[in-house]
Amino acid sequence: MRVAPQVIVSESERMALERTCRKHKTSADEKTRARIILLAAEGMQNAEISKQTQTSRVTVAKWRGRFIGKGLEGLKDAPRPGRPRVITPSQVEQLVQKTITEKPKDRTHWSVRSMAKETGISKTQVSLIWQAHELRPHMEATFKLSKDPHFTEKLKDVVGLYMSPPANAVVLSVDEKTQIQALDRTQPSLPFGQGRNGTRTHDYVRNGTCCLFAALNALSGNVISKCTQKHDHKDFLGFLNQLDGAVEDGLDVHLILDNYSTHKHSKVKAWLEKHPRFKFHFIPTSSSWLNIVERFFGKITDERIRRGVFRSVPELVEAIDSYIQSHNRDPKPFVWTKTADQIIEKLKPIYATMNMTMD
Repeated sequence: MRVAPQVIVSESERMALERTCRKHKTSADEKTRARIILLAAEGMQNAEISKQTQTSRVTVAKWRGRFIGKGLEGLKDAPRPGRPRVITPSQVEQLVQKTITEKPKDRTHWSVRSMAKETGISKTQVSLIWQAHELRPHMEATFKLSKDPHFTEKLKDVVGLYMSPPANAVVLSVDEKTQIQALDRTQPSLPFGQGRNGTRTHDYVRNGTCCLFAALNALSGNVISKCTQKHDHKDFLGFLNQLDGAVEDGLDVHLILDNYSTHKHSKVKAWLEKHPRFKFHFIPTSSSWLNIVERFFGKITDERIRRGVFRSVPELVEAIDSYIQSHNRDPKPFVWTKTADQIIEKLKPIYATMNMTMD
């Protein structure tokens, strides 16, 4: 029987090989090579090592020979054959800067094809460079900076309520989701299946609308809700009375609201004077991200309304109420983690770029 050449491993080499086998970030190939050499050093033959490492005898013989000839260096991958890299670092930098600072003629943004045509670099290479530098010229996000003259003051007030709610008090994030449409599709939808997305027709039948008033408890995640046909000050007063009855007596009630005119109606102000335990806290203008009930509105839209089929408004209202009841059986709070100071520091350079101030 043919005997494989002996492998002799020094103490330092053994420690290095064992360390390679233990490291979590080491690739599977590197670990396999290290195990092959450690087993070979114990006197095992290639056939037995092949079984233990689940590799071929040719592979075992290859790394045994490489280690005998070059030691630990022999276990590294050799340089791959092929022509050297064509694109220089300078060309990469120029392409990145062109992507960021320029636009193609008669277009709003670069595509892989237009950039490849402009620079003479292949589409594949342009795509790889963009991926490496996290450039996505085809994508765009929306934003709006608040011009509220009391932005910082209101920000600190609202975030303070989320992160350090007052004792003997309830903090409720309140808003209305208006014009929720009861939509029926013109044809039945097809269910999704293996290898096939679900479908729905692009056209629909409108069967009316409703408005959802919701108050999200910032501490528990529980939601108090009311569906109405309109969302004027009378409906809002009705919802406030519902909150007054739902919140335990003796607790202060801090409501976080946007600047919708209904929330500042004279009759609402009169109601507040008669209910001193209720205190309103208004978020800065154009800062809906500060009102955490918007997160809940996003969930109910994605999970129940957008794909729903509703042949009447009562059917839509029933679906909304059922969803909220299910949510309240296992509520989870939306935990706020960023302090007001951290948010301000993050926004400062953005305001500076737009030549705007926060206050």
